Amino acid sequence: MPDSASFKDNVIPLHGTVSDAEWETRQNLAAAFRTAHHFGWNDTVRNHITAQLPGVEDEFLMNPLGLGWHEITASSLVRTNFAGDILSGGDAKLAPAGFNFHSEILKCKPEIVCVLHVHEISGTAVSATEEGLITFDQGGCMLHGEVGYHDFEGLANEAEEAPRIVSDLGDKHALIMRNHGLVTVGRTIGEAFTYMHSLITACRTQVQLLSMGVPIRRLAEDICVHTHEQMMGPGGNRTIGERDWPMYFRIAEGLDPSFKD
Repeated sequence: MPDSASFKDNVIPLHGTVSDAEWETRQNLAAAFRTAHHFGWNDTVRNHITAQLPGVEDEFLMNPLGLGWHEITASSLVRTNFAGDILSGGDAKLAPAGFNFHSEILKCKPEIVCVLHVHEISGTAVSATEEGLITFDQGGCMLHGEVGYHDFEGLANEAEEAPRIVSDLGDKHALIMRNHGLVTVGRTIGEAFTYMHSLITACRTQVQLLSMGVPIRRLAEDICVHTHEQMMGPGGNRTIGERDWPMYFRIAEGLDPSFKD
């Protein structure tokens, strides 16, 4: 593995050398890393967010192994393909487990543009409970019927596990990897990010609520379904995050605009 500090210092600026569409995707993806780190979703060099490149069926962007999420920039993101070839990023390496199932989701679900995976502590706690995620409040209703489950099989770097992860995700936007962590997907980077924000908020609510030791009022199933339908809009196909993502992007700009380089 290359020295991560050396890689960080030797990132080649890509602005003006890639298409406008790729550069926009790179900036949005870098903003997702910076904002997620700010929210406390990840403070290690592990976990990943990937984004399909516009107009290219088998190529996507992924964070290089060794950089913290607070260090990611548009130019430091690695362009790769489903075969694992490094198409930009020089000596950068990719984490095998992350590449394994992120690439499989993007390959098998062409409508998905972004995959986000974290080991946020409350999400990991909920992932280890038998009942899994419980809908307790209005915000949690956005996820009602949107969460799949995948049983822990060890490190997710074996090729034969990836199709099972895709199967367990199904047509949902969120997946709880039991005894492991959380995954969300979206038709845009903003949609995947907003689903993850809602999922982590729901997990944090559950952990805090169950620690109170008092009787809990659960929402009735029909109310959860009704509220979810209200949130998803006519036809149930509203793109989540359309209004939220510009705000999250501005958070990244306010923290440190160097992510756009």
